[in-house]
Amino acid sequence: MFPAAAIFWILVGLVAYTYLGYGLLLRLFRRRTSSPKAEARLPVIAHIIAAYNEEPFMARKIGNALDMDYPKDLLHTVVVADGSTDQTGQIAGSFPRVQVLHHPLREGKAAAINRGVAAAPEAEVLVFSDANTLLNREAFRTMVNHYADPQVGGVAGEKRISADGQLTGEAEAIYWRYESLLKQLESDFHTVVGAAGELFSLRRSLFVPIPEHVLLDDLYLSLQLCRKGARLVYEPNAFATEAPSISVTEERKRRVRISAGAFQALSIFRDLLSIPRYGKLGFQFLSHRVMRWTICPLALPIIFLLNILLLGQGPLYTLLLCAQILFYLFALIGSGMVRKGSGSYLFLLPFYFTFMNLSILAGLKRYLSGTQRVTWEKSKRAVLR
Repeated sequence: MFPAAAIFWILVGLVAYTYLGYGLLLRLFRRRTSSPKAEARLPVIAHIIAAYNEEPFMARKIGNALDMDYPKDLLHTVVVADGSTDQTGQIAGSFPRVQVLHHPLREGKAAAINRGVAAAPEAEVLVFSDANTLLNREAFRTMVNHYADPQVGGVAGEKRISADGQLTGEAEAIYWRYESLLKQLESDFHTVVGAAGELFSLRRSLFVPIPEHVLLDDLYLSLQLCRKGARLVYEPNAFATEAPSISVTEERKRRVRISAGAFQALSIFRDLLSIPRYGKLGFQFLSHRVMRWTICPLALPIIFLLNILLLGQGPLYTLLLCAQILFYLFALIGSGMVRKGSGSYLFLLPFYFTFMNLSILAGLKRYLSGTQRVTWEKSKRAVLR
């Protein structure tokens, strides 16, 4: 039983490292950072919004975009509504100082972003935000301050979920609070290894057109920037607020798509696994991305099965198996509570952890089968209050 026990403890250690140990290591070795100084000269910004059939939210989004605390003559707002069959483009075009791009063919978000960037050649800084999010007024000013540091190539904003008591949203909000903490630690250590597409920015000089088959534009641009030796820093005072998915089913659609895109990114950026070549970046890419997306989802069922196999090896294994059964039982109860709309955090956390890892495995299957399209069906989200 020794090989089984060794494998069991190695896998337990890897899972524990991924979700706890990595963050603790970052905290231990992070640098002391000071707040960025205000830029003496504000750069010209292009705010790129890819919007597909966002008619119900478009007026609110554009109103928010034009109300940013940033000089109007230095802010170029571009809405790319390619493929939209509703009034998205017309609503955006009814506002002053908004450039709308639209053609009837829907080619995916990567193609829309490329078109939007090409339409703003004078911009020094590119800001990307999703069409269904609202930004805080100070977001652009706080982000551009970081560009006073020539090593900074991009700034990742914070994603916030306005759960409003909805349990699926509460679970998603907990996940994003954890992710935000990790991004802050990564930024202090070296670099964030993936911005959230709800709000991030980068220097125009570092933008590379996104291949149209790419599923996760935000991750692609983030890792390209890091691969070039620039830093992606985290700015919690620039944030985008988004409503949660209306149901577990809708959230699963989104999670599986993101997971399929994550595996695609692992393939595209597999050279980042060379720690001798990329140093801190390679270590972060392995610890945060590769282990989270590949090792842990596959390790969890193996740990469970090995634990059953090791039951006769002492009371510790019995205790650990009971703990796992209880955890997954809580996850099952949490799933039922989320679907009914009422429940406790005691069951919510095990549910979302299990839900995330199952979604990753489903995303792996979709990536390997090549069935995830760049023109995906949007998940239905609640109304943002």
